[in-house]
Amino acid sequence: MRTVFAGADSDYRNARYVISGVPFDATSRLRKGSSAAPHEIRKNSYNFETYSHLFDIDLLDIDIHDAGDLEVAQTVDETLSLISFHARKYVDGGKIPVMLGGEHSITLPFVQACKNKYPELGFIVFDAHLDMRKEYQGEMNSHACVLRHVFENVTKKFVFIGTRSGTREEYEFVRENGIKMFSSEEVLSAGIEAAVAEIREYLACPIYLSIDMDVMDPAYASAVGTPQPYGLMPRDVRDVISCFAPYFVGFDLVEITPSYDSGGTALLGAKLVMDFIAASARASQVPAQPF
Repeated sequence: MRTVFAGADSDYRNARYVISGVPFDATSRLRKGSSAAPHEIRKNSYNFETYSHLFDIDLLDIDIHDAGDLEVAQTVDETLSLISFHARKYVDGGKIPVMLGGEHSITLPFVQACKNKYPELGFIVFDAHLDMRKEYQGEMNSHACVLRHVFENVTKKFVFIGTRSGTREEYEFVRENGIKMFSSEEVLSAGIEAAVAEIREYLACPIYLSIDMDVMDPAYASAVGTPQPYGLMPRDVRDVISCFAPYFVGFDLVEITPSYDSGGTALLGAKLVMDFIAASARASQVPAQPF
């Protein structure tokens, strides 16, 4: 019997939020194992009460459906094709997709599905790494290339938060294209509030949010595919979720590697998923969506 995410007991037809797992990590190199993350995130969701005092929302009062894990293939290209069908189905059906990775490459079909429905789509990504390579180890659709694909092929309304690693060429690409970026050092020195204020003026549109868990400092999330010191605190991420909740039309959380975990990383991942849904549901109760 499969484990469903806590509180995700609605049928698909009535659901506003559709949770799906994508257990795929074929292009991962340093630490494999994120294919096991969807199950661990779901399991850890039962550690928490379904009621959020912060947002005054109980997940049991929200229409959430857990569609289980989507079919994946051995190669990344085949997998992207397989999950594209489901991403389009969810978004075109008026659902907000909540995708549990898996490696970061699998973000692309969900962003594209949202872009097809919302032409002015914005994209916010929490990631320690730029992931802006043209190719990595011979693979064009590697997790190390996914954000370049999003920028070049999906939307130019693009914001990095928490970034602190990349090649010289990637940093040059970001500068040359004027991509908005708030490094982890900038967030630490100016506060996440400064970034939120600037992003609010830049992205007054529907937004897709992607969280690569390596954006966190390893003190908070050590079990990730490519850990990087000097990261963000979880509250920085939660603050952005809270501030932009009315805008969100899609979400994913990726790159947890449970085999390196003592439980804390998957636990934090589950909580962020719950916070995303609670914040979004709370925002939907406020009149007049901003788009």
